[in-house]
Amino acid sequence: MSLTTHADAVAAREVLARLPKHHGPVRTPLLPVGDGTRPLLLKPESLQPTGAFKLRGALHATAVLDERTRNRGLVTYSSGNHARAVAHAGRVFDVPTTVVVPHSAPESKVAAARSLGAEIVLVDVTDRERRAWEIAAENGAALIPPFDASTVIAGQATVGLEIAEDLRARGVSEATVLVPVSGGGLISGVGAALAGAELRTRLIGVEPELAADTRESLRAGRRVEWPVRTRTRTIADGLTAQPSELTFAHLAAFVEDVVTVTEEEIAEAVGYLARGPGLVAEPSGAVTTAAWLHRSRELPDTTTVAVVSGGNVDPALLVSSLGG
Repeated sequence: MSLTTHADAVAAREVLARLPKHHGPVRTPLLPVGDGTRPLLLKPESLQPTGAFKLRGALHATAVLDERTRNRGLVTYSSGNHARAVAHAGRVFDVPTTVVVPHSAPESKVAAARSLGAEIVLVDVTDRERRAWEIAAENGAALIPPFDASTVIAGQATVGLEIAEDLRARGVSEATVLVPVSGGGLISGVGAALAGAELRTRLIGVEPELAADTRESLRAGRRVEWPVRTRTRTIADGLTAQPSELTFAHLAAFVEDVVTVTEEEIAEAVGYLARGPGLVAEPSGAVTTAAWLHRSRELPDTTTVAVVSGGNVDPALLVSSLGG
């Protein structure tokens, strides 16, 4: 199975750079947080125009389609952030977009995709992928999966390029990079980019205890299935997918370990990010900060980069996390 490479990440960044001004992803900074004894740098992908890293992969996968295929429209399945990203891509390229979402998806994320012109199809959570493929076949549209595509992974890999470049600019030669894990597209791309960088990095995934299928899978050396109903118990609604064969191959190649955090720790991290650095993070994006706060004994004693993958949080949950 062919893995994404550092060169693929560089090529993807060049593709994204050619998009019309203000339509592509922004280069997010590394923000220093915490005391000097445990250096933490936040990578706030929550600052993307659609509020999450998903924009990178969706735009790249759409941009590299041949024009005839792209003009027939886009289809995807998502619990929220990828839906919004593909809807944004559809608007950028002026093509019709259909998004299949589970009934349980946060209404704020569904509304965001709808506001960008996407047609929303609501289904049971177990039917979303099947229905998306059916619609793509019926319409001749291109399906842009959330993570199970090399073009999507290459787009997400641009996160890793920026991390490596900004660490070098800071004079940091060794670091631990924490990345949320769900379907594995983001951590696969980050791992590919870092593997080609001239840095000593240790890539560690973070997932909720209630959706810890990736940790179990890596330790077993094979993909271990967790029931959908089990994985969707967590408040981190963006971390309920499972790695595909493609992303699991990347995980096995690039990821050193996966740590897990509790629901209470995730909620606390959402509040910590809002009160301290002033970042609005959704639970899925806050798991890496939760790991830094609560799993220091399981992490290497180096400068830590925590990818804050998204900021599309339900307002009520944010208020609750702030203790209000």
